[in-house]
Amino acid sequence: MLIQKWLAAMEDINHVILGKRRSVALAMTCLMAQGHLLIEDRPGVGKTTLAQALAASLGLSMKRIQFTSDLLPGDILGTSVYSRQSEGFHFHSGPIFSQVVLADEINRAMPKTQSAMLQAMEEGYVSIDGVNHDLKQPFLVIATQNPREQDGTFPLPESQLDRFLMRIHLGYPDPEAEKQLLRGTGRNRLVSAMQPSLNAREITTLQRHLEKVYISDALLDYVLALLHHSRNQPQGIHGLSPRAGLGLVRVARAWALMHERNHVLPEDVQAVFVSIAAHRIAPRENHQQAQILAQNLLRQVDVEDPGN
Repeated sequence: MLIQKWLAAMEDINHVILGKRRSVALAMTCLMAQGHLLIEDRPGVGKTTLAQALAASLGLSMKRIQFTSDLLPGDILGTSVYSRQSEGFHFHSGPIFSQVVLADEINRAMPKTQSAMLQAMEEGYVSIDGVNHDLKQPFLVIATQNPREQDGTFPLPESQLDRFLMRIHLGYPDPEAEKQLLRGTGRNRLVSAMQPSLNAREITTLQRHLEKVYISDALLDYVLALLHHSRNQPQGIHGLSPRAGLGLVRVARAWALMHERNHVLPEDVQAVFVSIAAHRIAPRENHQQAQILAQNLLRQVDVEDPGN
């Protein structure tokens, strides 16, 4: 069964990214739900390794883009180059034409470059000189963002943050995991030795299967209550958009499928809610404060009677 292969791939990643099983599960869920992932964290905690391990375990191509203040949209998307031989222009694809794209330190690029990247993520194709070029499928962008207090950053606007289905935080490993990390083999060697558990066709089959995962009307009412409650908060936080609601349902279905169920439970919605809501309701707060606000929303809405 495909879900067993998927779980095997996730276990392989957990052998590389030690002590971060929940973060790995959320990253895998984001891919299954056909979304894009934002990681806000300090350097050196394993963000690049997570992207590399995910791509290797699923047999997907991967490119890394280092975002800097002088990076141009063409450096990401590609450009048309004139050929004297054919007396015409030929499109040379950029690194975004990969199945897993690591957009490293995305908030160090100028807003114009950020916008070009995010537009391609949303639309699934790149338009150069009036010609559309489809991106590879499955397609996942894992963007890393430096903490906002660091110098030389251009924070993503709220409208662009909303394009990321989920945001997670890796953080430092616990002492036992870090000791195992120090004792063990280098992460790069472990990643290079990984064998894919699935292929691209099998991943797209799983993604399509999400539509068959049942979610009841009562549970949809619960999701609606969370959305509406977020829009009526005395703290003046940003309300969750309809896009966030659609994403929440899709990710809850993926979480249920990853737990080998064909129906969604309230626990599935609650398990993924914070990673979907926090960066939308409080985009200018730090990660921990945004998580607290999202967790408060969960506590304030009753599963059994969400209308109250």
